[in-house]
Amino acid sequence: MARPLTILMNEHRLIEQALGSLETCALEVDGGLALERAVARDYAAFLKGYADAWHHGKEEEILFRRMVERGFSAESGPVAVMLHEHRQGRELVGRIAAVAEAEGAVGDAERAAFLAASRGFVPLLRQHIQKEDNILYPMSERVLTPAEFETMLADFEAFERSAGADGTRDRLEALAAKLVAAFRPDEARMAAGAAGGCWSRG
Repeated sequence: MARPLTILMNEHRLIEQALGSLETCALEVDGGLALERAVARDYAAFLKGYADAWHHGKEEEILFRRMVERGFSAESGPVAVMLHEHRQGRELVGRIAAVAEAEGAVGDAERAAFLAASRGFVPLLRQHIQKEDNILYPMSERVLTPAEFETMLADFEAFERSAGADGTRDRLEALAAKLVAAFRPDEARMAAGAAGGCWSRG
């Protein structure tokens, strides 16, 4: 597989761990654990900073743009679906961030908002990742040339130098490790979710 796609897929694996952690956290909160704003803040920071700005940023500004240049539509079809799901994800993460950014003890309505957003976001992004890994990325390899992927790799490197100049990537990866350690992903739930299973307390 072309190196830029391998980079994106490796990022998917870290994002999947964070999704598994968020799933565990939400299940524990649903079971009675008090939700701390700092925890919601950490999830929002990782999802906004890494899953969206760092990862989706490379996809939207570089890979998807190149695919559109080669004839894919940004209004319909596979690239358009991915862009739409990115927007859906941002809206749901925004709800988590709203809980994180408020003050005082987390109220019942905020707890419910956090749970609803998490229950919407985790399966959305899991299935989104499966579509990219198994459909969109292989499709891009069929239409883009090796030379285009070489250019894309240089574009990725430039993007990362700019976006990560202040140590953003290391900080966000450390944040993911902290969350995964605090709320361990359940491998069976993750596998079921990737295969299209429903949210479960099992």
